Amino acid sequence: MRRNRIFILGTVIAVGLVAAEQGWTNEPIVGEEQVAHDEPNYSPFVGRFGATQVFWGDTHLHTSNSPDAGFAGNTLGPAEAYRFARGEEVTSSTGQLVRLVRPLDFLVVADHAEYYGLPGLLKNRDPVLLSDPVGKRWLEMFKTPEGAHEAFMEIVQSATGDDPRELVANPAVKQSVWERYIATADQYDEPGSFTAFIGFEWSSSPRGGNLHRVVIFRDGADHAQHTMPFSLFDSEDPEALWGYMANYEENTAGRMLALAHNGNWSNGLMFQLERMNGRRFDRAYAEKRMRWEPIYEVTQIKGDGETHPYVTPDDEFADFEPWDKADVSASAAKKPEMLQFEYAREALKNGLAQEGKIGANPFKFGMVGSTDSHTSLATSREDNNFGKVSYMEPTADRWKKVLISSQTDPKLSSVGSETGAAGLAAVWARENTREAIFDAMMRKEVYATTGSRILVRVFAGWDFDADEVEHHDFAQQGYTRGVPMGGDLTNAPAGKAPTFMIRSLRDPDNANLDRVQIIKGWVDSSGKTHERIYDVAVSDGRTIGPDGRCRTPVGSTVDVANASYTNTIGNPLLTAYWVDPDFDPNLRAMYYVRVIEIPKPRWSAYDAKFFNVQMPDNVPMTVQDRAYTSPIWYTP
Repeated sequence: MRRNRIFILGTVIAVGLVAAEQGWTNEPIVGEEQVAHDEPNYSPFVGRFGATQVFWGDTHLHTSNSPDAGFAGNTLGPAEAYRFARGEEVTSSTGQLVRLVRPLDFLVVADHAEYYGLPGLLKNRDPVLLSDPVGKRWLEMFKTPEGAHEAFMEIVQSATGDDPRELVANPAVKQSVWERYIATADQYDEPGSFTAFIGFEWSSSPRGGNLHRVVIFRDGADHAQHTMPFSLFDSEDPEALWGYMANYEENTAGRMLALAHNGNWSNGLMFQLERMNGRRFDRAYAEKRMRWEPIYEVTQIKGDGETHPYVTPDDEFADFEPWDKADVSASAAKKPEMLQFEYAREALKNGLAQEGKIGANPFKFGMVGSTDSHTSLATSREDNNFGKVSYMEPTADRWKKVLISSQTDPKLSSVGSETGAAGLAAVWARENTREAIFDAMMRKEVYATTGSRILVRVFAGWDFDADEVEHHDFAQQGYTRGVPMGGDLTNAPAGKAPTFMIRSLRDPDNANLDRVQIIKGWVDSSGKTHERIYDVAVSDGRTIGPDGRCRTPVGSTVDVANASYTNTIGNPLLTAYWVDPDFDPNLRAMYYVRVIEIPKPRWSAYDAKFFNVQMPDNVPMTVQDRAYTSPIWYTP
């Protein structure tokens, strides 16, 4: 029998927020060794080393070192990016003062490996670049606007052509920028206070389809100095990237992981069911992919990647910040049959089916969100949106500025109003260090939000009781007798179905919660995939029907003209205890939690009010931000 628990904090919301920010409890992580003591200790927390806090960050930010940022007006480097993420006030590339409402806990500066640092080298007439014949020619061309445009087009075409090639041959050009960057990352890394990760982006785009990955180092400059960023000029094949990562770990004893992003821009390539060389998946491939890519960036500025109305037509929340016109270069239109290979939910289901065929799941990933901002500014809130690129920082007309211009069909071009405000990565860990946050990513105890700081925690097990979600040691029991997000359940005991305990809490500076859902995917005995959405907690006293759904909308308090809303609807805290009513112990399944806020003004509404402009009718003015947890998998 399914039971739901919903609690309203009311006047004690602040107390609950403080408790939630500290992780609700201290608990062990399964598999971590406990400290032995001969005598009992009064403190019940001695020997426990589990995740106790949520750390908020951005795993995908570009600075002026990226050509598509530096050549688009970004003048801020990695140092300014780290300073801003730490909560400092900085001046943007367009001269505007900007600051976060609350600092981030960690940041990955992930500039493109292709022509890494080139804009700054050209601007400063770098002597290392002058030593390269192509670099010297570009420096001369950049003396005039016409020459600069010609050189820029040459740079773009070399990276996006049928035969991508790097025109600058001198490796010392990239190395000089890389050494400065990794030293800056170490300078701003303050264990326990702020984590500055070293990273870069590998920007493979075969046939115009986005296969980009962000590579994140667990290490500092002492290890990272022994390698250079791997670029599409080295290979367009993800398997070659994994080989580079394996060599790095073997040669340095360091650690790396990669996260893919924007499958919605891949035109069916990101989660296709064959390798890039055309061969079928096998077990070795699946295991290797999940060894190097344990997490996926499911939401960011260039669209949400959880699901799409075409592939999940019964999901009324599926049409969220879509970006579904074309591929990464806006040269090839999207075809409906591509969509099932572009979105996380379909990939998670297809991974279950593949596991039944080859013995391993190639798409067993956790989920995070990030910005992919190219402004050096990791903003994610609707009321503090500084855009995708510097020329789309706040202005009265940024909503209509062209972001991606199609050379083949104007309908495939994208403009500013189509971008989202971004996303964030939430990580459950014990301390704010490179090691602790990286390790949480590897075990997939992470989740994504579309910009706000919703707190959510989920545990699954076989024998949780309904009232345990209310107990003070909810998380301790979750770890001891179950698994957290990113975990695995196996071999169901006779007569048992998975039981879930969920707690979700609103961002203290943001909107109340509408509902909590469990998204279940499974594979039947014939290998066909299925999914079902269950509302497990809803706000405002609404009811959940026998079909597991609440069909009554939460309503809206948004005043678009004044870009305002009130938290007089929704709940600040929703908790749930849920038992899968349709569980079959013989079938593979996955479950993830989706938490949805009440409606609030979209960034376009804040722009309309601030600049006193009338937005066209086709520009959305409200939004319901949300969180997606990493799944919990069941394997017979």
